Amino acid sequence: MSTFMQQLINGITLGSIYALISLGYTMVYGIIKLINFAHGDIFMVGAYIAYLSVTYLKLGLIPSLIISMMFCSILGMLIEKFAYKPLRNSPRISALITAIGVSLLLENLMQIVMGADSRVFPRLVDEKNYHLFQSKIVINNKQIYLLIITIILMIILNFVVKRTKVGKAMRAVSQDMDAARLMGINVDTTISYTFAIGSALAAAAGVLVGLYYNTINPLMGVLPGLKAFIAAVFGGIGIIPGAMLGGFSLGIIETLVSGYGSSMYKDAVAFALLILILIIKPSGLLGKNIKEKV
Repeated sequence: MSTFMQQLINGITLGSIYALISLGYTMVYGIIKLINFAHGDIFMVGAYIAYLSVTYLKLGLIPSLIISMMFCSILGMLIEKFAYKPLRNSPRISALITAIGVSLLLENLMQIVMGADSRVFPRLVDEKNYHLFQSKIVINNKQIYLLIITIILMIILNFVVKRTKVGKAMRAVSQDMDAARLMGINVDTTISYTFAIGSALAAAAGVLVGLYYNTINPLMGVLPGLKAFIAAVFGGIGIIPGAMLGGFSLGIIETLVSGYGSSMYKDAVAFALLILILIIKPSGLLGKNIKEKV
């Protein structure tokens, strides 16, 4: 039982990272029906911005987190404006190919600027372990920081989406873009805000990964980005609670597979889960099947 609880705690920690990244996927898809495969690389950029902030500006965790989120918000809006907006009325495959191109561009630019080698992320907090139930379960203070920051960001996101004019505009555009435009909503600005918020959450996840694993590299966003996409599809892409549920579920499943089986199988299980959910319930756990009119 203690092994299960330990793996559950580890899974929630990993799942919080997947959840933060998958929220960006699901928000963008909910608005413009685009799978933004460059999203995982914005996560990587966020980690490097925090690394530079800590290394050269000597900032702490929260200031570097805020700077990283602000930088990636602007980056996300620029990507949307120059890469995706011109293709908004084009076939979806054009935008998808562009997203892959942007992903490769970010990865290679970061390798040119920062080098291809991994870098040690600066230690922002002194590591401390808390032993529970006669030392059978161990919780690291980094895990606590990670969970607290994730929960705060999710609460803020929920408030923005449900209680602000920007959030109401986002929900209106996601339901019917043309009707929202007729009602006076600036659709282009709303889409830019959506990219900004999603990119900021991805940046936060990148900083937290650097904090937790103490290492970053230019290709660090590839696999977590794909895993977050799986989490978004698993929970119901386009649905914010679905992204959260999918992220935490995938993290728990992966750690249980690693704990009771082998870490070699965790990636295979994640992609097998994607295939299963697409066969059994393509709309995801919280999604609803919507019939399209012909």
